[in-house]
Amino acid sequence: MTACAIEPAAANEENAEDAESADGETPRTEDAITEDGQTPRSGNDRQTPESGNDRQTPWTRSDGQTPETGNGETPRAGCVITVDGSYAARLAGHGESWFPERWTLDGPEPYAVPLPGNQPEEPGTEVQPMGDGRVLIRRFADGRHAFSLLYPTGPQTGELPLGAVECPDAGTVLRLLPPAPGGEKAYALAVGPYSSAVWLVAGGAFGPEHLAEVPGRCSGGVWLDRAGRMLALDREAGGRTKAVVVDLERGGEVSPLLQIADGSDDRLLLADPDSGLLLISSDAPSPGCARLGWGVLGSTLPVRFPECLRVPGCAVTPFAIQPGQVLMPESCGVALRVDGSMGSWLGVWRPAGRQVLHLPAPEGWLAGAGLWTEDGELLLPYATPDAPCGVARWAAASGNGALAGEAEGPGGTGDAGGAGPEDPEGGGGDGSSGRDGAGVTVAQSPEPGPPEPVVARPVPLQQAPLGSLVTK
Repeated sequence: MTACAIEPAAANEENAEDAESADGETPRTEDAITEDGQTPRSGNDRQTPESGNDRQTPWTRSDGQTPETGNGETPRAGCVITVDGSYAARLAGHGESWFPERWTLDGPEPYAVPLPGNQPEEPGTEVQPMGDGRVLIRRFADGRHAFSLLYPTGPQTGELPLGAVECPDAGTVLRLLPPAPGGEKAYALAVGPYSSAVWLVAGGAFGPEHLAEVPGRCSGGVWLDRAGRMLALDREAGGRTKAVVVDLERGGEVSPLLQIADGSDDRLLLADPDSGLLLISSDAPSPGCARLGWGVLGSTLPVRFPECLRVPGCAVTPFAIQPGQVLMPESCGVALRVDGSMGSWLGVWRPAGRQVLHLPAPEGWLAGAGLWTEDGELLLPYATPDAPCGVARWAAASGNGALAGEAEGPGGTGDAGGAGPEDPEGGGGDGSSGRDGAGVTVAQSPEPGPPEPVVARPVPLQQAPLGSLVTK
C-alpha cells in the first residue's frame, strides 16, 4: 500500500473557533490522502483476517438492537469506551437514521449527548471517544476515509475536520484501532493485499500521519503499555496468523509476540499493562479449532488453555480485564461475552479461580462493551426504550466470588443473583457444573492450580516467545 502526498485543507472557521475555546489551541487541519473503495467488514469470525475488522466500532440502536452494516454483517460490540472509562461513544438512532452519541460515565450518573450532523450517518460509520470528551468519527465517501472531531455546541454539533486517508490499492480496508491509552490520540489500520499501515488519525500536528508499514495482512489491535507505544497486531503471513508487536516510536519496528507452535494460528485478544495478563486465541492445543488461553507478558511459564473457557456450542469472547493488579495476573477479573443459541450473556472469570460465573446480562446490554475498575467492579453500558443511557455495576461479593450488582440510570436492573442462561430455572447442573452461594451456575474446570505470580520482565514465554519486546 502506498500513500499519496499530503495536501492542506481549510477547516471551517466557526468550527476552528469552537475547537480553540474547548482546549485553548486551534489544531492544524490538513489532508493526508489515501483511498479504499469499500466499507470495512465487521465479522464475528476472528479466523478471517481478510475482513481486517474483528474489533470494529459498534453501532447500536437506542433500544439496544444492533443494525446491520452495509455489507449485511453485524458489529461486534455495542459501544466504544475510553481506557480510563470517562467517556463512551456509539452510533445510535431510530429506524434508518443514525447519529453519533457520546456517553459521560465518570459523573454521578451516566448521561448521553447526541451529536447529529447535517445529515444522517451511514451504518458503516465508526465513532470513538477521545479523552477530552470529543468524539472522533470516520466517514467513508467517494473512496476517501474522512476523519473529524465532534463536540456539543449548545443545541448543535461542532465539527473539526482532521483530514482524509485514501488507499490506492484495490481491496484495502481501513478501520479505527481500539482507543489508545491517554485518550489524546487515535489510530487506524489500513489492511492492503500485501501489507498493513498504521495511521495516526487524531492528535497529530498535521492531520493523519502514516506511522508504520507492516508486511502481511493484519487484524486485531491491542495496546501493551500505558504510553501508547507498543501495539500488538495479528499478522497473517505464509498461511498462518501470529501476533506481532509494532513499536510506534521506532519507526514501526516489528518483533514477534506469539509463537506457540509452528503450524498454529496465535492471536492476542486482550492485554493488561499493569499485571501483564494476556488473553490469547490459538489452535495449538486443538488443531483446526481455536481455544481461549492466557499467559503473562514476560513470564517463563507456558500459555494455559483452561477447560472452563470452552462452552459447547457457544462463542466466548473476552472484552475487559481488571486493571491495577500489579504482579498479580491470576487475580485479575476477566469479562467474557458468551454468544449461543439462547442469545448473549455475561461470563466472569479469574485465572486463579479456575471457573466461569455465567450471569444474565442486563436488559439492553450493548453486548461486548464493558469496563473493569481497579476495585473489581464491572461496568456494563445498556440502552432500552425506557433507559436510553444506563450503566449496570457488578461488584465481586466477598467470600464466594459471586457478583452483586446495581444499575445506574432509569429503568435499569442489576440483579446478578438470578439464574444464568444455562440454568434458567435455578436448578442444579450436571456433573460438570456446580453452584456457588449466590445461586449462580459455575462451570468447573479440571485444570491444576495456577502458578505463583511472577515479576513481569522482557523474557519470552516458554510456549509463546515474546521476542525482543522493548518497553523502555
